[in-house]
Amino acid sequence: MPEQSTATAPEWAGSVLLTIDMQQDFASEGGNAYVSGTSEITTNCARLVDAFRAAARPIIHVVRLYEVDGSNAELGRRDHIAKNGPIAAPGTSGSQLTPALCLQRQPELDAGRLLTGELQRLGAQEWAMFKPRWSAFFDTQLEGFLRSMGASTVVVSGCNLPNCPRATLFDASERDFRAVLVSDATSQVDERRLADLSLIDVHVLSTPMIEAKLGCLRDRSRPGTQENEAQ
Repeated sequence: MPEQSTATAPEWAGSVLLTIDMQQDFASEGGNAYVSGTSEITTNCARLVDAFRAAARPIIHVVRLYEVDGSNAELGRRDHIAKNGPIAAPGTSGSQLTPALCLQRQPELDAGRLLTGELQRLGAQEWAMFKPRWSAFFDTQLEGFLRSMGASTVVVSGCNLPNCPRATLFDASERDFRAVLVSDATSQVDERRLADLSLIDVHVLSTPMIEAKLGCLRDRSRPGTQENEAQ
């Protein structure tokens, strides 16, 4: 793999976590459109969410919501929905986030608001956002929202690398965000796909590595640390 530029190295104080399509229809075995390997990465995805919460860094849960008739789906999925039934349909249990990622007493996804493009607040530093196509940046408010909070680094996890995480990482890079893929918290990762991402300077890290980075960030922000005392 080519040597990565220091200009794309993650800045943890400006990091935002995106979880992609971690909804029950995709992430839970038995879901209407279960993606192989996604249940196995759910524990690490939940660890990431907990680490970002503990570090008081923003989290955006990016979701799909397909109308029952498939009318708002990609062209390639409309026939599938017509033949096999709804996927992550608004108001269904399959459209909701997998429970492992949810706060206690977290509100359910509000499909009516999300489908209009509004971000739904789920917690102090946590939102849900609907994406109409593969990339979380396509025809959404995501870029402006990230700029408004001073984010520089997009950390991507979820379901599943060949499709939505990959498209999101490419679009993040095109917008000059520093991009990170969490390899053990994203389904359907393989070496060929990682090599493709390395060519656009996406950094590939594991859940424990990110937990350590965020732990250091959290420690530096506490009163009485050497860094704070020196400032």
